[in-house]
Amino acid sequence: MDLGLSEEQELLKNAARDFLEKECPESLVREMEEDEKGYSPDLWKKMAEQGWQGLLIPDNYGGAGFRYIDLVILIEEFGRALVPGPFLSTVVGGALPLLEGGTDEQKAKYLPQIASGGAIWTLAYTEPSARFDAEGVALEVKEDGGDVVLNGTKLFVRDANVADFFTVVGRKPGSKGEDGIQLVIVDAKAPGVSQTQLKTIAADKQAEVKFENVRVPKANVIAGGWSTLQKVQRKATVLECAYLTGLAQMDFEISVQYAKDRIQFGRPIGSFQAIQHKAADMVTDVDGSRFIMYRAAWAVDQDEADADMYTHMAKAWVSEATRRVVAHGQQIHGGIGFTKDYKIQLYFRRQKAAELAWGDADYHRELVAGELKL
Repeated sequence: MDLGLSEEQELLKNAARDFLEKECPESLVREMEEDEKGYSPDLWKKMAEQGWQGLLIPDNYGGAGFRYIDLVILIEEFGRALVPGPFLSTVVGGALPLLEGGTDEQKAKYLPQIASGGAIWTLAYTEPSARFDAEGVALEVKEDGGDVVLNGTKLFVRDANVADFFTVVGRKPGSKGEDGIQLVIVDAKAPGVSQTQLKTIAADKQAEVKFENVRVPKANVIAGGWSTLQKVQRKATVLECAYLTGLAQMDFEISVQYAKDRIQFGRPIGSFQAIQHKAADMVTDVDGSRFIMYRAAWAVDQDEADADMYTHMAKAWVSEATRRVVAHGQQIHGGIGFTKDYKIQLYFRRQKAAELAWGDADYHRELVAGELKL
């Protein structure tokens, strides 16, 4: 395992940071919280020009053909900048399922659209049960001639309001557990699809999406079922860890600078032991998160046998470690850290949303125990 970045990866990281500092300032993040779409089409276009939407997509489909670990590096920078919009949704809901289980025809039809920024996707997975295992999938996918018909409800669907396509997770009638799980490509504007926006602590765009007798061709079914979804879920979970790590790093940097600049009782508050210890805990948690996140990313990238174990360990640790970081950040700032006028609360709220995405720490600890055969 080599956790050092190559020259090409360093260039990607630095270029992404420079780009996002210029194109995604705090003012844009705040503006997008109030925006109906929740993202800037102008920024989306500029990211496509950078080749980011197609980072993982092979060049014969219009992408850049980079490795998964390169995407992880990019998403860590997204966390630093709190980039709003459907980038992760499109990668996780569109590019990954198609790359893992798509037919040649599906790849040829959809991957160039994703790579160019011409199509926004999202994954419609979780349901009112709020579970991430196969037992939590109840949406019905029933064959009818040359079509499949979808009936059911999905919750917490990210960026559904701007999606062009859903990858919907459902099951064949009468099936149980992992058997019968289906992944189906559905046009977001298909008859029978409706959605209701949800209010969230992060002010991001999540929705309840209902599918009522939604009919699509069988050709829209992505191969592999649960096996494909597992691979997508593993990669998506580590990407969430990368986002959280970048977010926590920036929260730490803002808080340390504030501790140096804020004068109280005639001296910087950073000179007080209580603040010093909080800062020490923060940097320990940030670096610990980065290490375990990249260890998991390496295992996934190399398709190691214990990739699931490292993924669950990473999400369990990073979820709680970054929560401690943003809590310390607010405490260092005192009362101002809890007001919407100041930047630090943006990181606190986004951390909570990402902490719960793809399962919280308790959920992943249970999975670690399962990997240990306990």
